[in-house]
Formats: sequence, C-alpha cells, structure tokens
Amino acid sequence: MCGRYAASRRPEDLVGIFEVEKWEPKETLEPDWNVAPTKEVYAILERPLKDAGDRAPVRQMRTLKWGLVPSWAKTPEGAARMINARAETVHDKPSFRRPFLTRRCILPADGYYEWVTGSGERELEVEGKKKRPRKQPYFVTPADGSVFAMAGLYEFWRDRTLPDDHPQAWWVTCSVITTEAETGPLGVAPAEGPQTLADIHPRMPLMLTPERWDAWLDPARTDPEELRSLLEPPPGGLMRAYPVTTAVSNVRNNGPELLEELPAPEEATLF
Repeated sequence: MCGRYAASRRPEDLVGIFEVEKWEPKETLEPDWNVAPTKEVYAILERPLKDAGDRAPVRQMRTLKWGLVPSWAKTPEGAARMINARAETVHDKPSFRRPFLTRRCILPADGYYEWVTGSGERELEVEGKKKRPRKQPYFVTPADGSVFAMAGLYEFWRDRTLPDDHPQAWWVTCSVITTEAETGPLGVAPAEGPQTLADIHPRMPLMLTPERWDAWLDPARTDPEELRSLLEPPPGGLMRAYPVTTAVSNVRNNGPELLEELPAPEEATLF
C-alpha cells in the first residue's frame, strides 16, 4: 500500500521533469517529508484549461487533496480511506472506474515509507509477551535518485452545501494506484533487513517509468484494455530501501532528517 510518502522537490524542478505547460505559483506547497492522507499534494495531469476557448488538453501541475472522493458521494467523509486503488481491480471498482478512463494523473514523490514488524517482535506478540509489536519504518526510493512517479487517479466532487461561487464548492481529490510488491532483489538493499520490497510489504505504489508518462496522462486514451497494459509493474531492481527513524511514524514530525539512513534498524531484534 502507500499510506505515507515524501515530496520535497521544488515545483520548478517538477515543471521541467514532467514538461508541464501550466502551473500557478500561488499553488506552491512547502517541501513535505511526511505526506499523510488528506494533505494537499502535487499532481501532474492533462485536461483543457478552465474557461479557455481551445478545448485541447494541457499538461498542468495542480494541487489536489490526497484521498479520493467519488463524484457521486454524498459527503467527503470517506476520503481518508480511499488513498489507494489496486491496479488489479481499478478498472471495475465503482469509485475508480470512471476516473481510470478519463482522469489519470502522476503524483511525484521522493519515495514512500513502509513499516516492517521484525520476526523477533512478531514471535513475542504471538507468545503474549508484547501487546503491540514495534515496527521499523523503511524508505523506498529509486536507486538512481530520480523522481518516483506514482500512478494516480483524480476526481471532482461538488459540495452541495455551498453556493456555486464559493471557493471550496468543488473538491479535487486523488488516489495512488498500488500493485504487488517486487519479489526480486532490490537495486540497493540494506546491509541488514529486507532484501526485496515484498519482504517489507506485499503492496507498493505503481511507479511509472518515463516512457509511459505521455500515454498515462493522455485523456484521449479511454480503451480499458489499453490502459490496463500501462499498469504493468516497472522492471525489477530499480529501487533501494533503507531503515529510517521511527519519528516518521508521527505525522506531526516533518523535515529532511526523516530521510536520513540509519546504519541498522533501531532494534537489533527486527531481523
């Protein structure tokens, strides 16, 4: 799954990386090393500009809220639960089916966090010697330092309790598409601990490699089978994972220190 990630790149850099044509500097977000559900995040998408005479799609960088609210929802209360969409079923789930066909986006990240319960901790829990196992967070990021382009969906939701001209009458929300975690060796693995992404968690965000960006963002592509072919996982061995401080487990903590690599998991019993 993807329940937390880091996004610290400058918007100017993202505009260049993704060849964005339209971006409003007033939507600039602060670097965020602990992005959690319901926060505002950057999304790359293609759609016609509002109130433009030319209806041709334009590549834009927009600020969206993480946690998709279906257009037909009566309230936005379930948004925090819809942060992920499974690649295997995204084409037929009612909440995701329509945005999958016409409202796809890329959510740029440095990488994502995932928590591991070590075997020693699990054994103590089973034996009743610990009520709650301690989990070690890992940061997963492209081994070459490139942007982690997560496949995403976005949707519009109208708040009927507000008048049409209210600035918050429309919500634009998004979800991260996930896939099965790689079972092959990591591109760069920690000296101690997991050697594959599947050792960390059975799911991972679907990373789109650059040759798929244009096709994924193109709203003219609406054939479900063609789109599903874009959901194939990237080649193996592109990622690295390393242990980071447990401070990231608290959403109030934020800063580049959260990405600092630990020489080993914080408890030797984790692996």
